[in-house]
Amino acid sequence: MRTVHHFWLSPFSRKVRIALGEKGLDFELQVEKISDRRPEFLAMNPAGDVPVLVEDDGTVFADHIAICEYLDEAYPEKPLIGSSPVERAETRRLTSWFDGKFNTEVTENLVGEKLIKRYLGWGYPHAPAIRAGLQNIHYHLDYIAYLAERRNWLAGDSFSLADIAAGAHLSAIDYLGDVPWDDHPEARLWYSRIKSRRSFRPLLSDSLPGNPPPAHYADLDF
Repeated sequence: MRTVHHFWLSPFSRKVRIALGEKGLDFELQVEKISDRRPEFLAMNPAGDVPVLVEDDGTVFADHIAICEYLDEAYPEKPLIGSSPVERAETRRLTSWFDGKFNTEVTENLVGEKLIKRYLGWGYPHAPAIRAGLQNIHYHLDYIAYLAERRNWLAGDSFSLADIAAGAHLSAIDYLGDVPWDDHPEARLWYSRIKSRRSFRPLLSDSLPGNPPPAHYADLDF
């Protein structure tokens, strides 16, 4: 069986899980506590990061960008990166925005500091980083609203990897209850469309041991 080595609130793991769901591909999940640095896991990915995808035939793919590019080429029936050069360029630009800028300015400051650090034994939350994340998320939600008001989906007419990346990061933050949805109704409307997709629903059943999500997390109507 195809297997994804992941961590519950890793946005990059979530991104791959959603992409597999959109492609209609079955897979099993294997939780990987990366701080353990298991030799068997490091043999698959020397970088020691999740996600790692192991295909049915044993072929190993590491790095979320490489995995998603592979999935879109190997299973092209439902393209997620775009069907034209312009669409692909815009999808990749926005995907990079969320996986790079948003991750650094928001996800790492909130999910990383408040939960992952403690769970992996990497120290205590850094209050200034958390404050920065709570402040930075507002302009990112404004940008999502700006795009959603002008396009059917973030990168254009079709649901794409850009929506997947943004949804993956926001879902991890929403697990903590730290997304100020009431202040950003347009972004909330876009997220409600993401939240209702079949590929997204398995994420809503995630529950980190000892850290349950808020009541609205799995509610499709918030």
